[in-house]
Amino acid sequence: MIIDTHCHLDDERYNEDIEQVLENAKQEGVEKFIIPGADPKTLQRAVELSEKNEGVYFAVGVHPYDAELYDRSDLAAFIDHPKCVAIGECGLDYFRLPALQEDIDKEKALQKKIFIDQILWAKEVKKPLIVHIRESSEDCLALLDEYAGEEGGVLHCYNADESLLKLSKKNFYYGIGGVLTFKNAKKLINVYPKIPEDKLLIETDAPYLTPHPHRGKRNEPSYTNFVADKMSELSNCTKNEIETLSTANAQRLFNF
Repeated sequence: MIIDTHCHLDDERYNEDIEQVLENAKQEGVEKFIIPGADPKTLQRAVELSEKNEGVYFAVGVHPYDAELYDRSDLAAFIDHPKCVAIGECGLDYFRLPALQEDIDKEKALQKKIFIDQILWAKEVKKPLIVHIRESSEDCLALLDEYAGEEGGVLHCYNADESLLKLSKKNFYYGIGGVLTFKNAKKLINVYPKIPEDKLLIETDAPYLTPHPHRGKRNEPSYTNFVADKMSELSNCTKNEIETLSTANAQRLFNF
């Protein structure tokens, strides 16, 4: 069995064929799916999908690009839903910052404020975090070190920064997706063997980051198989062993 721990099934690109997408995944052994709460505008869609499909779960949170949309009181209505398993996708993303230093400082300050609140909320409700880190490893590490609770979480689309490996001791896991199959993923390929096996998770980030050999097409959870194949190739584990250990890790972290 495979668990896709990060797939945006609430994205409009699945509106016409979500049932087929789920069926494709199940035929490839994917039995559980987590929809991260990145955009409050599509959260209701994620909730509806989880209620309609036994293996679909969701998280509540706001992506750093949408930090200005964050309102904990609005999201709180969903936190006790039986299919809500995490807080996030939250974090810091410094890839697209404004041009002026004054505006850069304001943007970073806003992202940090919203990220800290979601970290503290996760600690309050005893749910793991789904963390987005892009060109912000140092700040993310500092905030997680200072504020994160024992529930830990997952570093979504782990960016291969070795400094983040120390978070495994704080119950953080590492989401491995299609990037591992890219020809230019040398840094991640080199760091991958250093990740503790009991902290590995499989994800797609569908519809984004489609793995080889389907790059350029819409990603979907059935493609986790290509990720598992590459993980097996880079380790001393068979593909079945990768599936077994990553599934056990996901069940432990998200308390399925």
